[in-house]
Amino acid sequence: MNVTSRSQVEIINRIRNEKIYKELQRQDISLIFDDALENEMILNMGPQHPATHGVLRVVLRLDGETIINAVPELGYLHRGFEKLAENVTYHEFIPHTDRLDYVAPMSNNTAIALAIETALGIEAAPRAQWIRVLVSEMARISSHLMAMGSTCLDIGAMTVFLWTFIEREKLYDFFQEISGARFTTSYTRIGGVANDIPDNVLQGIRLWADEFPAKLKKSGGLIHRNKIFVDRMAGIGYISAEKAIQLGATGPTLRGSGVARDLRRDNPYLVYDQLDFNVITESDGDALARYMVRIREMQESINIIYQVLDKMPKGDIIANKPKSVLPRKNEVYTKMEELIHDFMLINFGAAPPKGETYTPIEAPKGELGFFIVSDGTGHPWKLKMRSPSSSNLQLLPELARGSMIADMVVIIGSVDPILGEADK
Repeated sequence: MNVTSRSQVEIINRIRNEKIYKELQRQDISLIFDDALENEMILNMGPQHPATHGVLRVVLRLDGETIINAVPELGYLHRGFEKLAENVTYHEFIPHTDRLDYVAPMSNNTAIALAIETALGIEAAPRAQWIRVLVSEMARISSHLMAMGSTCLDIGAMTVFLWTFIEREKLYDFFQEISGARFTTSYTRIGGVANDIPDNVLQGIRLWADEFPAKLKKSGGLIHRNKIFVDRMAGIGYISAEKAIQLGATGPTLRGSGVARDLRRDNPYLVYDQLDFNVITESDGDALARYMVRIREMQESINIIYQVLDKMPKGDIIANKPKSVLPRKNEVYTKMEELIHDFMLINFGAAPPKGETYTPIEAPKGELGFFIVSDGTGHPWKLKMRSPSSSNLQLLPELARGSMIADMVVIIGSVDPILGEADK
């Protein structure tokens, strides 16, 4: 935890014990900061600050350069995804998920497809399940590379940022081969995936997996023993395991405080129960611990990718469920029943039975879940997203208290938020 002076500790304790701390829980900025002392200052960090992604405002209460309170304010994107979902069919909503955590669209596609299939009571084709695991782990590496590079860039280490982007470009080349798009992939379908992965692309992924650990080690060797980097990260933004759980932390942010919570193991989906992998944790609970969880998770994802490449079965990539799953085009053009099913699904959508379902996955940032309320029609009556970035941004006040202004950039980077899914 940060070393603070006695006067700073007294100020922090006063805020925790007085009405001002209770008002923070209600996110009422005016009430929180109205009684600021004469030697205190209120400062807006963002939304135009480059470290806040241009769409995150953090209101800081300062005593000199020491943060004694902070309030994150979301909502600058005005996206309205949850309301948009009520006006499109389940199938039509899949492209919207590309724009959630937009550095890991493959993972988002997998999450929404699983959620819809749970509501419909069907399962994807076996080969499609293995393919989804493969692309989800590739997306995890891509996301963590972005977190690694941008965190180093925020501290001033630009070389690592460039090196991580080189590796991400290789992954985007594979995504283009698999889905036809590099960024907004829209790859999954209800009951499976849009396209099979050719053998030459699978071989290319294996070759990349062979080379990647050395590339990751090279980037880490440049920065992880650098005194400036370690001093900026170690002991900054501390949060205990108990507090992280209370505030709803998830993913690497939670595992950085020593909590071994991973839905791939604790609530297995797809074929993760057939794979052997470790849940990565660090016990220090600071920015460096959260960063190192992501570094080690990339190595573990390579291990998973090898297993998927070795075990993936042959077969169909889409389930044979005519009333819920779009038939293949060659069947639509040659068979009357498939033409009828295609017409009904395109115009009216797949209709789950009335009821409520919640389906989560372990996305790169943490638990990404979709709560679907069906009224028996082809449109969701209600679709609620549980986005990990929203959950983890709730920690900012706790992480920031007692830190310096310059530490705020490091703290935000250690949480690794993507506002595309936070402003939902």
